Amino acid sequence: MSKTVGIPKGLLYYDFYPMWKTFFEGVGAKVVVSQDTNKKILDEGVKNCVEDACLPVKTYVGHVINLKEKDVDYIFIPRIVSVERKKYLCSKFLGLPDFIKSLIGDLPPIIDVEINYYKNNDEFTQNEFIKVGRMFGKTKDQSLKAYFEATHQQKKFESLLKEGLTNLEALKVWEGKNLVKEESNYDLKIAVIAHPYDIMDEYISMGIIEKLKNMGAQVYTMEMLQKDLILEGASMLSKEMFWNYERDILGAGLYFLKQKNVDGVIMVSAFGCGPNSMTEELLERIFKREKEVPFMLITIDEHSGEAGIMTRLEAFTDLLRFNKKAVMV
Repeated sequence: MSKTVGIPKGLLYYDFYPMWKTFFEGVGAKVVVSQDTNKKILDEGVKNCVEDACLPVKTYVGHVINLKEKDVDYIFIPRIVSVERKKYLCSKFLGLPDFIKSLIGDLPPIIDVEINYYKNNDEFTQNEFIKVGRMFGKTKDQSLKAYFEATHQQKKFESLLKEGLTNLEALKVWEGKNLVKEESNYDLKIAVIAHPYDIMDEYISMGIIEKLKNMGAQVYTMEMLQKDLILEGASMLSKEMFWNYERDILGAGLYFLKQKNVDGVIMVSAFGCGPNSMTEELLERIFKREKEVPFMLITIDEHSGEAGIMTRLEAFTDLLRFNKKAVMV
């Protein structure tokens, strides 16, 4: 009987699920994901997590507890150090497996493979996945075959993002589901800049992207941009960022500011996120100084209310339409 591997539906799930799912199925495991975020999952996460953790981490803890209740054989919590040469991720990813173990007792075995491309050495990560393959009785060659197919599927998923799909939409297409075609009657273009897990989790973000679409806005995220465009925006900074996601947030925001190809930019940040506390301040100051593209910062936490978010989005879209009419007069 196949062993089950639980994957929490939080944090970098929205970036790398196709790779992870493909690999585990390739070595003979059955993949089980936690439920979509709901009140119970968030409440459990907040109750069992440290108070100073950011909202996505608290939510992630709730997803791990949800998988524990599903009686999976393993839970996959990777130790992601770097996904790009000479760049690091936030420290919460580096110590995530140890952090989770310290918070939740009686967990099934955790698969804490280390993913580290800091030195651009794919061999290190391959060896990590070979070790995981051995846990499921697979040889080196069998594990590598699963790994290479996983990277191939990951590239297919990322190509869907460049076609203008959000991470959630791309995941559905990758899994073979049909998307409902939307009528292109948008009169606004709005860029929403954020960590994917802050806006793709529709519960903690209160469906910001769908709300904007319903208000007549075509939404662009940083994942839809080619990497060279993000780097073009980031080149406007006086110093290089060593956190790659923060570099991408700033680079995407500055690209939209420079090109002026959207009517407005919204940055969504989670309260308690250390790296975001710097990038949001920097990006907001630049937009206010340049006064070229309207900018709004939305900070979310476990106490955020949907009515407040809705009011701010409505006010922002009203402002953008007023600006467009003023230009036309």
